Amino acid sequence: MSDHLPPPPPPAAGLWDSVDDLCGWLDANRPADGREGLLLRIIKLSEEVGEVAEAVIGATGQNPRKGTTHTWDDVQAELCDVALTALIALRTLTPDAREVFTGHLERVRRRSLGD
Repeated sequence: MSDHLPPPPPPAAGLWDSVDDLCGWLDANRPADGREGLLLRIIKLSEEVGEVAEAVIGATGQNPRKGTTHTWDDVQAELCDVALTALIALRTLTPDAREVFTGHLERVRRRSLGD
């Protein structure tokens, strides 16, 4: 893994501004609207998680027929895709995604760390 690389510079727009922009772009270009569109956006998470699994299998060479086909950088990129897809799905579900996520994160942090 790339533990020794400096962190990338922050994006020009903040995380939630980027999520809003991407959600708007997807809304303008989606083939299905309404409940079906929402469900398809949530189901997209399963596809992205599968790509993480494929990258891990490829990075560890677990498929003897294919050998090593991915790097740990590929795994990192796929995990980022999962996180982004989840945030966009949450934003599609509610315009208050930032507040919902922040509140949930705080509850998990307190429950886990006992703060």
